[in-house]
Amino acid sequence: MVQGKSVLNSDQIAFFVEQGYLLLENALTDEQLVALRARFQEWVNESRQFSQSYGQTLDGRARFDLEPGHAADRPALRRVSSPIEVSDVYLEVMRDSRALDAVTQLLGPNVKLNNTKVNSKLPGATTEVQYHQDFLFEPHSNYDLVAVLFFLDEVTERNGPLELVPASHLGPLYDHWHDGLFTGAIAGDIAASLCEHSIPCTGAAGSACLMHTRLVHGSRVNESMNSRTFYIVTYSAEDAYPLVKNHIPSRYEGEVVRGVATNRVRNVPFEMLIPEYPEEASFFSQQAKAALVD
Repeated sequence: MVQGKSVLNSDQIAFFVEQGYLLLENALTDEQLVALRARFQEWVNESRQFSQSYGQTLDGRARFDLEPGHAADRPALRRVSSPIEVSDVYLEVMRDSRALDAVTQLLGPNVKLNNTKVNSKLPGATTEVQYHQDFLFEPHSNYDLVAVLFFLDEVTERNGPLELVPASHLGPLYDHWHDGLFTGAIAGDIAASLCEHSIPCTGAAGSACLMHTRLVHGSRVNESMNSRTFYIVTYSAEDAYPLVKNHIPSRYEGEVVRGVATNRVRNVPFEMLIPEYPEEASFFSQQAKAALVD
């Protein structure tokens, strides 16, 4: 049984409960940060050899998702799905970090893995993430899921930071289906109203944003010459059970990383439309459908 350490004070816990997010400084050790960045750079260099998304995850989809316009002299690797399958350092950080200790204070002592990914906006990247709620992609029997976004680069207001709508995790679950299409995004008029209240989550490399998976968020394009790369690990309370197939499958899914397995399930009442399972490398292709219904 692995016990988490207390890294959050009562004010930080209260802030997360009320606002749905928390910036945690020094979430990674210097050694972890250097190793994660080095491995990602290896993937970027490798991507120069390819003209389309490549690799393979457990369900046969591409692991390495390339943005349209990717080229050897201007690589645009925007997603690595389940990096823990192909990197020991990403697996080790998933299993043990200061951020995971903080998650146990937010979710309780028994915590398990949901999924992992790397989302990157390299210089010149044009991908914009429309406002959405992660829970609508990965519904569980209860709401106790937290996404940890490790900052592998310094995140500024110009390189495509996460844009959060504080306290929106206490609001409704917004439909991500429109006109019969799963767009993976909130309707444009609702998103426009919500984004008026959004704030950027910026911070130093090695920090992490802890985010409730019901929180509304998105991000703009990278307007700078600096990369913005997140290693994202989503954890759930051990008694939260998935209601659909994991859209980022892994042989490590469900691994109890803190505490013990109780073999209990906890349910809360809610209604939502079941998400569409992605056919392509990532949800970015699903969000591209939003333009068809605007």
